[in-house]
Amino acid sequence: MSNPLKKTMVYLGLADEEPYDEPEAQPARSTRHETEAKPAPITPLRRPAVVRQPAAGPLSEILTVHPKQYRDAQTIAESFREGVPVIINLSQMSDADARRLIDFASGLSLGLYGRIERVTSKVFLLSPENIAVSGEGSIAQGDAEPALAQS
Repeated sequence: MSNPLKKTMVYLGLADEEPYDEPEAQPARSTRHETEAKPAPITPLRRPAVVRQPAAGPLSEILTVHPKQYRDAQTIAESFREGVPVIINLSQMSDADARRLIDFASGLSLGLYGRIERVTSKVFLLSPENIAVSGEGSIAQGDAEPALAQS
């Protein structure tokens, strides 16, 4: 029923609809290439089951960073991944970049099972999982923004 006039007449009820006959399936064409082709071998991607944690040893250094731009976050992340506690002083950053950096640092510490703590309104401490810090406790991400807005 590919005729548009016939379709219109059926729609208006002036003609009966012809039953739709499905065309018979055409035999699949096979070529020599298709019959000889074998599926490609599948190589599964493997992820490490355990995240590499730095060896728990004596604390030998603490890195202090005075970032001026958000791109300084790379230095913070590289040191923190190696198990070095990082003190971040945000006094030289704009409030918008400081919020972005604290959001990044919060995610970084959460992903590596560490902690982030506010020391002062613009100074934060990132401590790895194997470092114990005594004090008031860690901050939630929502608590960092009011502290940055106060200064």
